[in-house]
Amino acid sequence: MLSASARLLRLLALLQARRHWAGAELAERLAVHPRTLRRDIERLRELGYPVEASSGVAGGYAFRPGRALPPLLLDDDEALAVAIALRTAASGRVGGIEETALRAVVKLEQVMPARLRRRADALRTTIVPLDSIGPVVDASLLATLAGACRDQLTLRFVYTDIRGTASERAVDPHGVVHTGSRWYLVAWDRDRADWRTFRIDRIVPPATVGAHFAPRPGPEGGDLKAFVSRAIAVSPYPTQARIVLHAPREAMAERIPAAYGVLEAIDAQRCLLQCGAHALDQLAYWLLAFDVDFEVLAPPELQAHLARAGERAHRAAGAGGTAAITPHRPT
Repeated sequence: MLSASARLLRLLALLQARRHWAGAELAERLAVHPRTLRRDIERLRELGYPVEASSGVAGGYAFRPGRALPPLLLDDDEALAVAIALRTAASGRVGGIEETALRAVVKLEQVMPARLRRRADALRTTIVPLDSIGPVVDASLLATLAGACRDQLTLRFVYTDIRGTASERAVDPHGVVHTGSRWYLVAWDRDRADWRTFRIDRIVPPATVGAHFAPRPGPEGGDLKAFVSRAIAVSPYPTQARIVLHAPREAMAERIPAAYGVLEAIDAQRCLLQCGAHALDQLAYWLLAFDVDFEVLAPPELQAHLARAGERAHRAAGAGGTAAITPHRPT
């Protein structure tokens, strides 16, 4: 049987692992009588842990927000994941939290058992991240947006679009999406009565939090990543293209990131790519690099650009087969 101290730690770990526990189930997991469980819950409350009890059929115990942050119990894998996440945060991908993240990881690694410190050190020294891609976002702004999404509170902010035009927006925020290089807010734009994506680095802080709003079903059936992918792959670009790729959609999805284009299956051997680009030459050479047969449905300018590129390639291939190159000989 566990000692009283060990039992309290076990109880604390269980309460932190799940939002709600039925009293009988919690007592069974600890192998104690319900009266003993109630005494242990009261001891945790005396130590400052905000454990709430509820009665009835769905009654039980749950952690609730308190006035101070109590100590957390993490298992080995959780502690290791937090340490790596803090190291990543300290590298500067989110502006304004580097120093705070570094202080937190130092505290965490100080109390880690030796076996975990060795694993954390191995990961830290062998995993070398590339330089950050994309703009750095403001940490306090990111926290404000995420909190408004969670609590369903309206937001007002100044937003600068791709053309550099600033406007004040009033939105009902739905979620925050990270694509790997940029952060986006998905929200219902009240003035435009439609869903919009906002690059968070283009939101001018601070954002003003307002009243509670009635939630509505999200875009793309609630798949925010798909909505953002479609928006950033097509909408922001002056050149819009539709191309039939002679390859299965599943195969091309492994080669084309969702943020680069939208793929739809035509049949078992073909798929439709919808994408955008700032310049025709970028799009043309990107398509040629796939080494897959394709047909350009739109725009006509891309068809003409590819025809000219093909003529140049044909001339280059012909010249390479007929012209002799005399090597330079030093005198």
